[in-house]
Amino acid sequence: MAAVIITEARTRLDHERFIKLSYRLYRHDPNWVPPLYSEMRQNMTPEGNVLLRLGPHAHLLAWKDRRVVGRLAVGIDENLNAQKGRKEGYISLFEAEQDYAIAEALFDAAVDWLKERGMTGVTGPQSPSNGDDYRGLLVQGFDSPPVLMNSYNPSYYVDFFERYGFAKFFDRFAFHYDLTKVPERYGRMVQVVQERYGFRVDPIDLKRIHAEFVDIKKILDQSWPEEWPDMVPPTIEEIQAEADRLISIAVPELIHIARTSAGEPIGVAVALPDYNQVLVKMGGRLFPLGWAKYLYWRRKITGARLFILMVDKDWHRKGVSAALYHRTFCAARRLGYTHGEGGTVHEFNTKMVQDALRAGGKLYKVYRIYRKDW
Repeated sequence: MAAVIITEARTRLDHERFIKLSYRLYRHDPNWVPPLYSEMRQNMTPEGNVLLRLGPHAHLLAWKDRRVVGRLAVGIDENLNAQKGRKEGYISLFEAEQDYAIAEALFDAAVDWLKERGMTGVTGPQSPSNGDDYRGLLVQGFDSPPVLMNSYNPSYYVDFFERYGFAKFFDRFAFHYDLTKVPERYGRMVQVVQERYGFRVDPIDLKRIHAEFVDIKKILDQSWPEEWPDMVPPTIEEIQAEADRLISIAVPELIHIARTSAGEPIGVAVALPDYNQVLVKMGGRLFPLGWAKYLYWRRKITGARLFILMVDKDWHRKGVSAALYHRTFCAARRLGYTHGEGGTVHEFNTKMVQDALRAGGKLYKVYRIYRKDW
C-alpha cells in the first residue's frame, strides 16, 4: 500500500488543491452545498480571515499516489487561550477520502504541530473564520442539506475522529421551525411581557450601523456565558469582519435589537436568508454564470437561519428571548419564508434549548465538538 504523505499548503497552487478537494469528494452527494471558491480563498489568508491573525496556523495536505486525498487546518487561538488559561489548539476544515490511514496521518501531523508549539490539547472541528460557519462535525441529521454556514460531512468522519481517540467535548443543536404554524397566542404573550417589563424590539438601523455594532458588542459582553469553553465574546474588529462578510446577503428586517424603554440594548437576534438554496445552484463560482443564477434563485429562497440570539443576563426570564423569536418569525413570514432553522445552540445552554423548544423548534441536526488531550 502506498504511504500517506503530509505536506503544508504554502503556495497558491497548494491552496487551490486544499480548496478543491471537497468539490471532488462531494460531487455525487445531493446534500452537499458547495461554498464559493472566492470565500474559501479568503478564509485561507490572514488578510481575509481574522482567526488567522490570532495565532500561528497551518493548512495540511494529505497525499497518496501523488494525489491529494485529505486536508486539515490546524492553529492556535492565542486570545482564547489567554482568556481561558489554556494551552490548546484547534482543527478545522477536515476532509478525507474513506480511508482511515489518511485521517490518522492528518491528525498525527496536527498533534505534532501543536506539541511543537507547547500545546497540551486540541478541539474541533472549529470554525475556520472564528465565526459561526462550519463549526462542529455533523453526527446526526445526514438526510438533508445544511442551511447557511452549517457543516455537512459523511457519517464515516465520526468513526475517523473517535477511532483516533477524540472524545466528545460537547454537542451543538440545530432546531427546525415551521413558520406556517406560529400560534397567535405566542404573539399575545409577547405583547404582555413587553408591556410588563418595559422593553421593545426594533429592526437594525443601517443608517447608524456603527452605533448598532457598538450596541451589539455591549449585548454580547453582557450576555456571554463565562462557562462556554470554546468561545469568548468577539472584539469589535471580529464583529466588523463578520458583518463585512455577511452584509451583502443580510436583510435588515431579519436582524432585531431589544431595548429598554430608555433605549439601552438588552438583546439581539440575527437571522439570514438561507443562501445555501442559492449556492447549491452555483457550483461554487460567481463567473461566468454564477451571478445570473444568484440573482434568479435568491428570489426563490424559502427559509432562513437564526444564528444569533443573545439576551443580557439581567433580562433573562422576562420574555426578551420570546419577543426576539416572535419578531424574527413574523418578519420571515412577511418575506415569504415557510421554514427556518435556529442554531447552533450549545447542549449545556439549557435555557436557550428550552427557549428554542418553547418557540416551536424541533431538534433535527447535531454538530459535535471533539477534544483530545495529551
